[in-house]
This record gives sequence, structure tokens and C-alpha cells, in this order.
Amino acid sequence: MKIFRGFNHPDVAPACALTIGNFDGVHRGHQAMLSLLKGEAQQRGVPSCVLTFEPHPRDFFAGLTHNPDLAPARVGTLRDKLCDLAQSGVDQTVVLPFDTHLANLSPQAFIDQVLLQGLGARYVLVGDDFRFGQRRVGDYALLDAAGTQQGFDVARMNSYEVHGLRVSSSAVREALGQGRMPDATRLLGHPYRISGHVVHGRKLGRTLGFKTINQRFAHWKPAASGIFVVLVYGLSAQPLRGVANLGVRPSLDPKDVNGGRVLLETHCLDWPTHLGSEGAYGKIARVELLHKLHDELKYNSLDALTAGITQDCQDARAYFAIAPK
Repeated sequence: MKIFRGFNHPDVAPACALTIGNFDGVHRGHQAMLSLLKGEAQQRGVPSCVLTFEPHPRDFFAGLTHNPDLAPARVGTLRDKLCDLAQSGVDQTVVLPFDTHLANLSPQAFIDQVLLQGLGARYVLVGDDFRFGQRRVGDYALLDAAGTQQGFDVARMNSYEVHGLRVSSSAVREALGQGRMPDATRLLGHPYRISGHVVHGRKLGRTLGFKTINQRFAHWKPAASGIFVVLVYGLSAQPLRGVANLGVRPSLDPKDVNGGRVLLETHCLDWPTHLGSEGAYGKIARVELLHKLHDELKYNSLDALTAGITQDCQDARAYFAIAPK
């Protein structure tokens, strides 16, 4: 899959079959839409293309109005979104910066400047709740009328349901926020996962006998938080069982090197000897969050922290002992 920041690039395809959205957590509804998009692109002999936005439009307006409550909890990082789109077989993704100029485009200007002049859309597939343009006044009916007048096809995909539940990013966020990991798995079509480079941390864990790998979650408001039973991929030939803390990691030290940033901090129950003590740094690991043990806790001493981690490891081993193979 080709990835472009904006559409003013010579390698962006001159024509495409297009879908538009934030794709925060490429869930089963998104996957069904992408499958339909690929079929329509093949029939027309053009590449399939996803247009997505970074930051999320609601993040932009939260910053503009100094109201962080407007920003949605983030299911995945941009890296994870692009990886999921690539696995879905999309030919190209255009990541469009959501800024004041884009926010102020009228619906017709968005169609003219972005969909037609920028991306050469011959077919546009949207969800049943799609809105666009300044103040979100553009809707499917307006887009469909423009397609008839300006020579591109428009289609709408109705809601996708699993066991009577409408699949949406909001539903995924709700499941993750409540620690309902099996429900999140059903909505996503796979266990909830986070990937990224392993980075250096404070290295407190190794002094306590619990070496960890640290990955930064690039958004300040993750949809999930707490202590989880996990599987780690990418560091060994087989997935590694572990226990992980996702969140701001309530710290014993206010001068923590991570400075309050959101971290995924994972302790592998059985560390592979071939990696040694430093072999994981710089590698890209994918961590699947299988089961939530509890919310983040703040410990009053190193002894209490050690006892807490020990109990989490015991609980994780008990989970794996009875989990389906």
C-alpha cells in the first residue's frame, strides 16, 4: 500500500475508487466497506483509495476551543491504522492534515478541491452517517446529487452489525473503556492490538526483577487503560506471554523520564535469552491485549509495587493456564 501525506504528490494515482473516514480502529464494519471498495475499484480499473485525517477532526476542534472533552478516546495510533488498512488490501491511503483550511471548506468546495481535483474520484463509498464540509452540513444526499451532476458514482453502506450490535468506532471505544476485551475482539475481528518501536524507559522494572519493554502510545487519550494479560509478537519466533500496563503509569517519581506520556509497558513472563538485556530496543513489537486484570494503581513504596507486579504475573499465568489454545 502506498501512503501519502496530502494529495499534492506526483505518485498519487490520477483516478481512484475512494472511501472517506477516520478509521480509528479498522473494525469489522470498516473491513466490509473496504472489501466492497476493492471490488468496485477492480471493476473500474482504478486503484482503491482511503482518505483519512490526522489529527482526528474532533481532536482539532478540541484544541481550537480548549475543550479536551471534545476529543474522542483514540482506539489506535496512526501506525496501527495504516497497518490495518494495508492488511485489508487497500492500494493507497492519503492522510490529509485536518486544519483550519479544511474545516472551513464548504461541502461543494470539498468535493471540487479534494475529491475531484485532488484525488480524481470516480467512485465514492461512504457510511450511512457520513457528514462533510464546514459545520458538517454536507450529507449523502448532497454528495449523491453532486456525483450525478459532475460525473462520479456515489454509494452508501448501511450499518454493519454483529449479533445485533452496530459495529462502530464508538462501540469499540466503549468496550475498551469498560475492559470488555472479548467484545472488542468481536467488533474488531481480532484481539485489540498496539504496535510500535520499543523505546528506552526509566529501567525501574529490571531493578525490581521485572524487565519491561516500553512503547509510546502517540495519543494522550487511549480508549483502553489499565493492566492487561497480553501476547507480544515480533520479538521471537513464537508470541511471548506477558502482562502490560497501558496508561500514564502512576509513578513513584514525579520526575519520571516518560513525563506523563501514555506508555504501553509490558513484562514478558518468559524473556527470550537470544535478545539479551538490550536486544529488544528499536524493534517493532505488536502487543495484543487479551484480558483486563484491573485499572492502573498507584503504589506507595517499591515493596508494594513489587508485590503488585508479582500478583499481576501470577494472575496472567493463571489466565493462560485456562485460556483456549
